[in-house]
Amino acid sequence: MPDKPPRVCIVGCGAIGSLYAAHLARVAEVWAFVRRAAHAEALNREGLQVTGSHGFSVRLRADTRPQQLPQFDLGIVATKATQTEAAFAPVGHLFDRGAVISAQNGLGGEEILARLTRGYVIRATTFMSGTRHSDTHVQYELDTATWMGPYEDTQTPFEVVRQAADLIVRSGLKAEALEDARPAQWSKLIFNAAVNAVSALTELPHSPHFADEKQFDSLGHLLHDLIDEAKSVAKAAGVELHEDPWEMNCIGAQTNHPPSMLADIRNRVSTEVGFLAGAIARQAKLLGVEAPLHTALYRMIKGKEASWNR
Repeated sequence: MPDKPPRVCIVGCGAIGSLYAAHLARVAEVWAFVRRAAHAEALNREGLQVTGSHGFSVRLRADTRPQQLPQFDLGIVATKATQTEAAFAPVGHLFDRGAVISAQNGLGGEEILARLTRGYVIRATTFMSGTRHSDTHVQYELDTATWMGPYEDTQTPFEVVRQAADLIVRSGLKAEALEDARPAQWSKLIFNAAVNAVSALTELPHSPHFADEKQFDSLGHLLHDLIDEAKSVAKAAGVELHEDPWEMNCIGAQTNHPPSMLADIRNRVSTEVGFLAGAIARQAKLLGVEAPLHTALYRMIKGKEASWNR
């Protein structure tokens, strides 16, 4: 990063993007590239307020017009995985002399970003969570790390990753630079694919039901089986997991946090299932590994989406 405060752009200011934007605005010049004019106007007028685990307010800049944005040292793409290309394509050239972090769910975001910028791409996964109460107010809930590492196809130097992680830590969030972030990414993928798919189909939040295995009909059995199935796919892919997804599920199940796909199902909008359970199912087929549970849940959720168009 340069000696002057780095210039950072957050692409997508939902709950996670707002948490990055607010914290980084304390140590950097932060811009938010958002979709709605009213969202940009509110951020420019009121700034961002963080409550919950951390409490503070900051000022930042926001715009919907790519032509009004400067060149950036660092970007964080925090859109839904299904929106990556549409959101980043108009601004990809603004990171040609910098780096951009893919902080989305699932597999495949890095490949999309790498097609749209000549800058370095950083593979990342985040475990923090929050609730977006309005365009200018986000509640910080789960104070956990962002793990990040070089994306191989852009030959990102580890030093670039380390500097980005250091900046995030200085902002008050947790981050760790890893030589290889795939084990962390797969840990989150396996956890997220199971929790989101089951939540989407049952319409339960991530509640204690997800870790309960006391009775034959307890939902935790399905979560455990999904996680074990995905672990076999990761093993076939040569990935040794950074964390145990079942333990992650048991911790998260105490929060009653509504996963993103639950909101999508309730609002009848396309989900990220193709980047989660669908990604595991496709990897399994490619590697010659059986993944019937993920394949079934993926197809059921796609069928549910199709039903809305009837």
